[in-house]
Amino acid sequence: MTARIIDGKAIAQEVRAEWKVRADALKVRGITPGLAVIIVGEDPASKVYVANKVKACAELGLHSEHIVLPADTAESVLLAKITELNHDPKIHGILVQLPVPRHIDSSKVLNAISPDKDVDGFHPENVGALVTGNMRFAPCTPFGAMKLLEKSGVTIEGKHAVIVGRSNIVGKPMALMLLQANATVTVCTSKTVDLAKFTRDADILVVATGRPKMITGDMIKPGAAVIDVGINRLPDGKLCGDVDFDSAKGVAGWITPVPGGVGPMTITMLVANTVQAAERGAK
Repeated sequence: MTARIIDGKAIAQEVRAEWKVRADALKVRGITPGLAVIIVGEDPASKVYVANKVKACAELGLHSEHIVLPADTAESVLLAKITELNHDPKIHGILVQLPVPRHIDSSKVLNAISPDKDVDGFHPENVGALVTGNMRFAPCTPFGAMKLLEKSGVTIEGKHAVIVGRSNIVGKPMALMLLQANATVTVCTSKTVDLAKFTRDADILVVATGRPKMITGDMIKPGAAVIDVGINRLPDGKLCGDVDFDSAKGVAGWITPVPGGVGPMTITMLVANTVQAAERGAK
């Protein structure tokens, strides 16, 4: 068996085209969806992520504002900027690139963003809406993973989904979204005893631990759909996921590559959430 490669780049372009239609419909009404991205400091990885987000907005004809603040920016100054954007009618989505410098409380930052403009889906109000099944904004990475499964024709309902990783950004919201899609869900961590016992039982396996190649082919159920959320840089400079792609692709039914799998979808769903926010504001 050779797994079908889930091409995140191609699916991202397909999904972006769908959302561009909705963005264009808003523009006919005089509304251009707007996203403001704030970055504090000069973290190289964050700068790349932000540049890709701004590029995605340009592709769909969205308005975007890229706000760069010095690393020593006071927490009060950042919070004041968020408040200003909360009241800016041109801005429908606000994202603060994490991590922020240590002197800034990230929870205060996330709580300061209006729930109606929280396109990352991290505000406690939006997290609560996800828990109760009344989702307003889905966190972008699990939202993207769900879209990859859908576009690849993977059946979710009635299947056993196993998630390795329990972060607030990926693992927990992924579990909730799979539950809402009527999967039976098991959440594991890197500390789970006999992890392979659980992963081998997964029809859908989502891995988000930040540990390079920790899931090997012998830990995967034949024919399973494997979504690798991890991205790690090896000593030789190459990128890899949390799944050992070479051994896994001979067992899995579907698998995402790293890079080129989940990553492009994360940014795509951020743009989708921004368009949704503008649609809600236009009603």
